[in-house]
Amino acid sequence: MKKITLSVALLAAVLTAKSQDTVCTYFTGDRVFEFDFKTSEPIHENLHETKYYTVEVGYRQVLCLDLSDHKKGVRKVITTYPNGTKIVDVLNSKDKVYYSGFGPLKVKVSKQKLFSPLITAND
Repeated sequence: MKKITLSVALLAAVLTAKSQDTVCTYFTGDRVFEFDFKTSEPIHENLHETKYYTVEVGYRQVLCLDLSDHKKGVRKVITTYPNGTKIVDVLNSKDKVYYSGFGPLKVKVSKQKLFSPLITAND
């Protein structure tokens, strides 16, 4: 039920967001691309060398998080709100796209871990 509510909220956020207010980050293996939502042109390419890659989402912006790992796996995503609240999700990372709510937010994305039903949000 929690995932359905989150999905509906994210869909509503995306439908009301303007394209210039969208931060797009694409993860594939150890490579991270940030790109322009309107033109799909890459802005930066970085290597994911640390435990978490941090994406800053500005005021009234939405994050489009494209996880396109080649093998089945999961990534831990920690969303931190300005009031200090943290939400931890373990997301499927093989060809999935996720959207955040409106910022300001700080989103940390872990490196891919091979899929295991034993992986939890606390790992």
